[in-house]
Amino acid sequence: MEHYQEEKENRIEGRNAVLEAIRADRTIERLYVQDGCKDGPVQTILREAKKRGFQVQFVDKVRLSRLSQTGKHQGVIADAAAYAYAQVEDMLALARERGEDPFLILLDNIEDPHNLGAIIRTANLAGAHGVIIPKRRAVGLTATVARTSAGALNYTPVARVTNLVKTMEELKEQGIWFVCADMDGEPMYRLNLTGPIGLVIGNEGEGVGRLVKETCDFIASIPMKGEIDSLNASVAAGVLAYEIVRQRLG
Repeated sequence: MEHYQEEKENRIEGRNAVLEAIRADRTIERLYVQDGCKDGPVQTILREAKKRGFQVQFVDKVRLSRLSQTGKHQGVIADAAAYAYAQVEDMLALARERGEDPFLILLDNIEDPHNLGAIIRTANLAGAHGVIIPKRRAVGLTATVARTSAGALNYTPVARVTNLVKTMEELKEQGIWFVCADMDGEPMYRLNLTGPIGLVIGNEGEGVGRLVKETCDFIASIPMKGEIDSLNASVAAGVLAYEIVRQRLG
């Protein structure tokens, strides 16, 4: 996913700088380590990263040099998150505070930072209490995401979870039910989308993963009249989020 290359404002290079950032509890989106680097300081970084569940990508020296801005990476480069992550519980607390049924947006396999930023912006405007993203195969809170969200990241909590299905199952126990967007679903206008709800959106290529889809209570399709077969993920999120808003106002 080469789009990680654009997140230069939050790029940390060199062994000491990366280790200090990890120990200062900065969230690392992605850690690039030179293949074959096995000395003490690098092993310490890998151990600390593993403890915190950060993604590590082993790359060759040429790729690492291409990613480097300083030319002094010492075999290690990290991309730090532009914003701090919230907890799922923070979102439920926000709903309670507002006296509203929880409305969460969950994203599966969204890898484009512009899509994630646009969805966070929509989530804020539609009154969602938070956005939940997975740690793997997904973009995190990079600088581009922050810019694209147009300030919404300051107000809408984003949580990052290890396992989307497990999180959904835990939320189901708290009375939240889930609807996912899929072309094979029931037209969204026929579904009752009121009450505590989690809206699940996948990427436009693969859609929502099989296990995530099976965990959903309902599958909603967006009526489409054109010749092409799918909407951009952030547009699909906006269309469904506002159908939920419409029904809540009902």
